[in-house]
Amino acid sequence: MLPPDTSAVQLSPDEVVRFSRHLILPEIGMEGQKRLKAASVLCVGTGGLGSPLLLYLAAAGVGRLGIVDFDVVDHSNLQRQVIHGTSWVGKPKIESAKARIHEINPHCQVDLYETALTSENALEIIAGYDIVCDGTDNFPTRYLVNDACVLLGKPNVYGSIFRFEGQATVFNFEGGPNYRDLFPEPPPPGMVPSCAEGGVVGVLPGIIGVIQATEAVKLITGIGINLSGRLLLFDALKMSFRELKLRPNPERPVIDTLIDYQEFCGVGGSAPGQEEAGSVPTISVTELKTLLDGPQDDLVLLDVRNPPEAEIAVISGAVLVPLDRIESGEAVEEVRRLANGKRLYVHCKLGGRSAKALIALGRHGIEGVNVQGGIDAWSQEVDPDVPRY
Repeated sequence: MLPPDTSAVQLSPDEVVRFSRHLILPEIGMEGQKRLKAASVLCVGTGGLGSPLLLYLAAAGVGRLGIVDFDVVDHSNLQRQVIHGTSWVGKPKIESAKARIHEINPHCQVDLYETALTSENALEIIAGYDIVCDGTDNFPTRYLVNDACVLLGKPNVYGSIFRFEGQATVFNFEGGPNYRDLFPEPPPPGMVPSCAEGGVVGVLPGIIGVIQATEAVKLITGIGINLSGRLLLFDALKMSFRELKLRPNPERPVIDTLIDYQEFCGVGGSAPGQEEAGSVPTISVTELKTLLDGPQDDLVLLDVRNPPEAEIAVISGAVLVPLDRIESGEAVEEVRRLANGKRLYVHCKLGGRSAKALIALGRHGIEGVNVQGGIDAWSQEVDPDVPRY
């Protein structure tokens, strides 16, 4: 990428004091700080990754930050999304982020896009920025961000997190690999649990988000060796880092237009494995409630969540058999005995893991019905006394 034009950039006396620890670094100095002030970075998402990313880019002196998000702050965000506070619960995340950024650096211009990034608006939004930082948590948006950056020639600073593990790299930098070189095809829908289902330790996005911010600062100032061509893997439990080499795939299809990414990733039913997942019969939580209010001699309700989740909330009468025991085959005969001569209904938190469980059980000749929306829908539509998490 070309360095930002600093010919007309000046640092005020306040900025000289504010960024003095940068200015005395030979690698950054006055010119590097001017580059930061002249630069623009778009952050897609203000969640776990976007929070530390935006905080540190603002503190570093990036002159213009764009934020794309349409969510509101929830109490469950505060364990890791450190840019937001309790007083902002129920309010737009982008407004919360802007207020916090201006507390850190009032010289930073913050442009807000309270919308979902789509194939219709992505090119227009991204075109005005030097660098894009991907702080998203879903595959359709990751592919969309990647393809838009490829079409526009923008570096894509990527990060992702799950439970205790994270990864980061720089895509699409000076002919380097992009996201499709790492993941040519999306996984089958529901096969990769979200953080809402699988959980994430609160400090992890801070580590990965700060790595993303570090890479963005290096790209802007032109210092160091960035992560292009290297996927950095972090394991918080082992406190270890390792690298994988990434190379462009010469057989990768040419990206020449934006597509329907919901359909591509199987939300519309076309991704690999979606046919199998879609074949699982479903029942709503209100229909399940009607069944549970009647005679229960001929039915069994299976809960495939993890034991810590069952300590938070349960649907009365459900039998806990975690998904990993089903997929490993360890619990197949246990489920067979439970379901013998009975109608089998399976739930998890949101419905994805229970669909996976039924697919795995189906391979052993055990059929059942998936509870749509899981215990989260049960809390909202049937019994509000069941805690949401």
